[in-house]
Amino acid sequence: MFDLIAFDADDTLWHNETIYVATQARLRQMLAAYASADEVDRVLHETEMHNLELFGYGIKGFTLSMIETALAVSEGRVSAREIGQIVDLARDMLRTEVRLLDHVEETLARLAQDYPLMIVTKGDLRDQERRIAQSGMAHWFTHVQIVSEKSQEVYAALLARYGVPPARFLMVGNSLRSDVLPVVALGGHAVYIPYPLTWAHETIAPEMAGDHRYHTLEHIGLLPALIEKLAAEG
Repeated sequence: MFDLIAFDADDTLWHNETIYVATQARLRQMLAAYASADEVDRVLHETEMHNLELFGYGIKGFTLSMIETALAVSEGRVSAREIGQIVDLARDMLRTEVRLLDHVEETLARLAQDYPLMIVTKGDLRDQERRIAQSGMAHWFTHVQIVSEKSQEVYAALLARYGVPPARFLMVGNSLRSDVLPVVALGGHAVYIPYPLTWAHETIAPEMAGDHRYHTLEHIGLLPALIEKLAAEG
C-alpha cells in the first residue's frame, strides 16, 4: 500500500508545544512591569510572524523574537539583566528532556517491520538532531529530513528524491497546514492527529480544509489498524 510512511516529530512523536507555552508564560511574568499578558502575547506573535522568513522555526528564532518583544513592549527600557534572563529561558528550553507521546514506541516498532519510515520536521537543525537522538527512536527511521518549511513543493522534491509516487506516500502529523493539506494536494495520503496545544501559525479550522480527503485519529496508537484497513481496501 505505501512505499514510505513519514511522521512529523514535534507534537506527533514527542511533546513540543508545551515547552513553548510554559516559556511564554514565564516571559509574560518577566515583562509584567511593562505590558499586560495579552499585549505580550500579541506582540510576540506578530514578531514571530514577521521574523519567520529570516529566522525560521525553532527555539533560537523564538528566542530572538522574545528579545525583540521585550524591547518593543518596554519601549527600550528592558535591562541587560532581563535580556540575559530571556537567554536563560532559551537554555532551559534546549535542555528540556524529550518526552514521547503515548503509544509512539510500540507504533513505530510495529510499522517498521513492514514499511520504511521517515521523519519530516521543521526547525533548527542542531536542536532537532539532538531531540531525535535523545528520543531513542532514531533506529526506527530509514530517513530523517529536517526542512525549513513544509510546502507542497518541498514534499514533491522529497518524494522525487526517494522515487516514491505520491499515491504511495503517507504523512502523519498534528498540523493540517503543514502535514496534511500539502501532501493531499500532491495526491498523497495524510493522517491528522490533533494535539491539545497548537501554535497559532499552524492552526487551521478543519472545515477550512474543504473537500480534501484525509484521516483523523485520536492518537498515534490507532495508526497501524488504519493502515491495515487501507491496505485491505486496496
